[in-house]
Amino acid sequence: MKTFEKLIQNVYFFEGYEQKDIELLAPLFKERRFTKGNILFLEGDLGEECYLIKSGVVKIFRMDEVREITLALLRKGDYFGEMAMMQKGLTRSATAEVIESGIIYSLKRTDFLHFLENNPKMSIKLLEETMERLRNANDQIYDLTFRDLKSRLIKIIMRLAEEHGVHSQKGIIIPFKLTHQQLANMVGAIRESVSKLLQEIQEEQVISIENKIVTVLKRD
Repeated sequence: MKTFEKLIQNVYFFEGYEQKDIELLAPLFKERRFTKGNILFLEGDLGEECYLIKSGVVKIFRMDEVREITLALLRKGDYFGEMAMMQKGLTRSATAEVIESGIIYSLKRTDFLHFLENNPKMSIKLLEETMERLRNANDQIYDLTFRDLKSRLIKIIMRLAEEHGVHSQKGIIIPFKLTHQQLANMVGAIRESVSKLLQEIQEEQVISIENKIVTVLKRD
């Protein structure tokens, strides 16, 4: 439980909570182990739980008529699923799939809302974080509409480096494997075009890729 309490204190809207509040919240989360390929929920499902990642990687995506569009890749310390859970009867706006096995904590809607009633400070932080995610979604819509493919690809790599990157002497390492298809899904393009641009960006020595691990060499 101590490990979980340390993890949850790093989640944005739990920052600044007193230890006694964390200790009250922690038992409400249930630890579950998932393997690669597990679907946590599907787009259109009723939202009855939110999730907090202890280990592993989760992909959030939507499907249009012809292809998959990846909205986010989440890992340790990230949370998701809270939006559809805030109002009874709302459905999931995307699908969540485990792409690297790990441990994920889940919190039921009824327990969460009861806790919010007694902790209004958390409701404010949750609203702030939701607005930040809305801004990110608007940025993604803008990029898909107005930026060329190379700019979109470089921007998504930099965003992953900023959100998850580990600094090394060589550069900023994105610490999980990324396939060309996954990157293509994130920028709204076909894999062949992304593969060609990744080779071009590597030749420019902006990034390096080894065993599907991307390292940013030139942040500027």
